[in-house]
Amino acid sequence: MDRIAVLGNGRVGANLTAALTRAGHEVAVAGRAPGSAADTARKAGIVINATPGDSSLERLAALREELRGKILVDLANATVDGPDGLPAGLLYPGSSLAEQLQDALPDTHVVKTLNTMLYPVMTAPASLAQKPTVFLSGDSAEAKRLVRALLGDLGWRSEWVTDLGGIETARATEAAVLFVPHVIRSGGFAPFAVSIAR
Repeated sequence: MDRIAVLGNGRVGANLTAALTRAGHEVAVAGRAPGSAADTARKAGIVINATPGDSSLERLAALREELRGKILVDLANATVDGPDGLPAGLLYPGSSLAEQLQDALPDTHVVKTLNTMLYPVMTAPASLAQKPTVFLSGDSAEAKRLVRALLGDLGWRSEWVTDLGGIETARATEAAVLFVPHVIRSGGFAPFAVSIAR
């Protein structure tokens, strides 16, 4: 699989970088130096957006040329935060960050995934007591196939992966972030994920 670039070196980015490296992938992380994100993205075939959702669109739109022809795996949720720092609303109501990114980057294959869970679950789905669900949204079947393989390397069983369809379906998964503050307030900051029970 292509070299992977991770944009964002916070908890989410660091967690994914470590897990993908353990799985045998060549992973590069964009630093904070000017031009680092562009240089890192240019040398990769798959780019993971682990930047804060409220600034992702501006950051990634500036990388249009570097992201041309690449797969952009978008993990972020663009929210308006409340006074306690937890999500209180959506930054793009009636749309989604993933759709905004796809519009801004027409030559990039945007795939939304891993945004309906707390970050530790992204790389350890089997650690939960119940089977979690991870969703895929995107317009390119081939891009989603490659992202599904990456999810497998992170421990996601094929039966836990649900392909929702086109990029517009990311509106639903991004809206799930509105559960997060209420779940955290009621049960504490323990790992959890959205799960579809059948």
